[in-house]
Amino acid sequence: MSTFAQLSGLRGGAGVVRVIGHRGARGVMPENTLEGFSFTLATGVQVLEFDVVMTADGVPVVTHNHHLANSATRDAQGRWLTGAERKVAEMTFAEIRALDVGGLDGRTAYGQRFPDQAFLSGIRVPRLGDLLDLCASHGENAPYLLLELKSDPALMRDDAARADLVAAAVSDVRRYRMESRTVMHSFDWALLDECRRQAPDLPTSYLSQLPENADDPGEDSAKSVGPDYQGLTTTLPQTVAAAGGQLWCPYYLDVTPELVAEAHDLGLSVLTWTVNETDDIRRMAATGVDGIVTDYPGRTQRVLIDMGLTWN
Repeated sequence: MSTFAQLSGLRGGAGVVRVIGHRGARGVMPENTLEGFSFTLATGVQVLEFDVVMTADGVPVVTHNHHLANSATRDAQGRWLTGAERKVAEMTFAEIRALDVGGLDGRTAYGQRFPDQAFLSGIRVPRLGDLLDLCASHGENAPYLLLELKSDPALMRDDAARADLVAAAVSDVRRYRMESRTVMHSFDWALLDECRRQAPDLPTSYLSQLPENADDPGEDSAKSVGPDYQGLTTTLPQTVAAAGGQLWCPYYLDVTPELVAEAHDLGLSVLTWTVNETDDIRRMAATGVDGIVTDYPGRTQRVLIDMGLTWN
């Protein structure tokens, strides 16, 4: 079993299944915002999962897609963005900071997925440093972080740009002294090799989604940056362990009790994503996973309580 201190807050155990707030608590609060993360921490959830993309002026920001979603973004006058979605990597942080990401347009397919999400105004895309500062302010009770680096499919052959993304994220983690709470997390398994080169003290988490499972509407797909699953000659847990990972983070429809047991035998923790429906939460908990990544942390807490389980 690995000696990475960061893993202590991500392992399950007898009677324990960790609850991980996906983009904060996307089901009920604007995603990837300081307001959403603060809400999630206030519920007693101690693990956050979020996404990091780089701006044109080299600022790591917390947002999921490579393009700002029109369905979740308003201008300074409160009007929904229209036309071609703007790419984060082609905007400065100041340009992004002028936009409001506090609500969803209920007329869109994406907005209709989360009818219970609060609608707020004056909410900004945070820098990675802003989130790390918030988390560090909790001192000894600081949450554990699954810091997902979003690989731009257009930059898969640009080694310098990819190394710069890792370097910027790691620099912020060290600046706020959050190393002991941070795990580097990605669908891009080659990028995790770069993470280990630059920050061998930070464990790596391997996201996976088998190609037969459909992507959710309104979200960038990670399939083009992930491994060739058809070409793998070993099971996913075996492949992650051989690559040097400490965590395997599979899509919930790809999880079986047998694979979870195999991963544990290999010394891996297993965190499954994104699990929102009550029956699915219950089924995932029964497989023996260490943690459940969810848009609805409160719902997941309630299911675990009903099962006689806890999350901390």
